[in-house]
Amino acid sequence: MRVFKFGGASVKDADAVRNVVKILALFPEDKIVVVVSAMGKTTNAMEEIARNLYEKNYEQFRSLVEERKQFHLQILNALFDQKNHPIFNTIKSLFNDLGNRISIPIAENYNFEYDQIVSLGEVASTKIVQAFIELKDKNSLWLDARKLVRTNHAYREAEVDWKKTSDLINTQIDKNQDKRVFVTQGFLGHTSEGFTTTLGREGSDFTAGIFAYCLNAIDVTIWKDVPGMLNADPKWFDNTVKLDSISFREAIELSYYGASVIHPKTIKPLQNKQIPLYVKSFIHPEEVGTVIQSSMENDDLVPSFIFKMNQVLISVTPRDFSFIVEENLSRIFSVISECQGKINIMQNSALSFSFCVDYGKTNLECLQEKLSDEFEVRINEGLELVTIRHYDEETIDRLTTGKEILLEQKTRQTARLVIKNVSN
Repeated sequence: MRVFKFGGASVKDADAVRNVVKILALFPEDKIVVVVSAMGKTTNAMEEIARNLYEKNYEQFRSLVEERKQFHLQILNALFDQKNHPIFNTIKSLFNDLGNRISIPIAENYNFEYDQIVSLGEVASTKIVQAFIELKDKNSLWLDARKLVRTNHAYREAEVDWKKTSDLINTQIDKNQDKRVFVTQGFLGHTSEGFTTTLGREGSDFTAGIFAYCLNAIDVTIWKDVPGMLNADPKWFDNTVKLDSISFREAIELSYYGASVIHPKTIKPLQNKQIPLYVKSFIHPEEVGTVIQSSMENDDLVPSFIFKMNQVLISVTPRDFSFIVEENLSRIFSVISECQGKINIMQNSALSFSFCVDYGKTNLECLQEKLSDEFEVRINEGLELVTIRHYDEETIDRLTTGKEILLEQKTRQTARLVIKNVSN
């Protein structure tokens, strides 16, 4: 068994869906679990639908639901010559039922309501992809991850019950040994009562790892619009280099620091069973791509760069000039949590504690209000956080030309710098 994961960009329109089928045709002898995300920007749209329903903006809710329905029907019209194909009614019913949720009492728990609604994006995309695959290969089956991936009740960030999930997945695959291609949803799970859960944004990669782990797959391939894992984001860095092979350990490090190609949760189940992970281009599927596996021998061949833009550096100093000790840190961390802060880097001296967060994701007014009685709080906005794996001084000098370094941390393999343009 192999596991392929196709993200939103790889199924964004009819041509993209056709391309998925072409890629599957390159592996005619293999059994494949195909994990599919919502089409294009549908997840963002479904989030707006959930929000408007919860806030009882019913007119906007109906408009957004109709827009999503027409988006998917447009793709169907381009894929299927037979307009009486059952998939048309399937998609119409899905979005009509969603529109009728106005008549159903809304749950008090927004995260619960979010999961029941946003998950329908993946359901729609996989129904369409599987129906089109079936036209070309009468040997496929749609699988419902909402009945196979068992989780706890932590809606929007559900944790997997690995034993139950493995039992459910293997039972379903064993019952359908005659099928070659299984199409299922990324990002989704279910509670013991049958309520839908989600695994966190970008959780479709994780779903691929879950199925691979449970089925002892020979490999996982994540199909993307890049030739593989690059050593930097082309948006922020010129002359990027493809990483041909890196270790599971290196991939986890890069993910932790913010590299967006692989979801961090994906790596662990694969590493536990030594299942290699490939990152390949759905535009040029014949190219080699990147392989992530156990060997660390190639990890330090090419420096990797992770850029986090629009950062805020917050420095906290006790007003009574007491040392930054455990009691102070405990208070500071508690406030950061209360104000929805997620720390990207932190550093302390005898008299101050500094940390970096993403602008717009942390309530800065909340931080100032709750800390200002005991601490002097200084906030510096418009910064960049640069992480360099396998750095050398020449690389650091090149990246910091014309910049002021406000905070710097180095280990033997990683340098992290909070910097600002001198012109700022």
